[in-house]
Amino acid sequence: MLERLKVVCTELTKKWECELLEFNGEADHVHLLLSLNPKVAPSVFVNNLKTVSSRYIRKDFAEDLAKVYWKQPVFWSRSYCIITCGGAPLSVIKQYIEQQEAPH
Repeated sequence: MLERLKVVCTELTKKWECELLEFNGEADHVHLLLSLNPKVAPSVFVNNLKTVSSRYIRKDFAEDLAKVYWKQPVFWSRSYCIITCGGAPLSVIKQYIEQQEAPH
């Protein structure tokens, strides 16, 4: 599921003329390091990314998700965190994301 989500996120960032620099996830969240086009409002981008990726993941993994979601098949929570890293070296940020523990 995480690999499929990475593909979906990569495709969406390209459509927005942005770039997915790093991607990884844990059992309950994902980390994305993005280079956003200055014309793109981060909140609008995240809303679209969550909406579209949820649609694909719920379709592609319907049986798996049915075991977890009994009522509303919501894939994402409403919350998200955006942190700018203009002062930090990208290598440090990438290393942090790469070292996230993948779900089993």
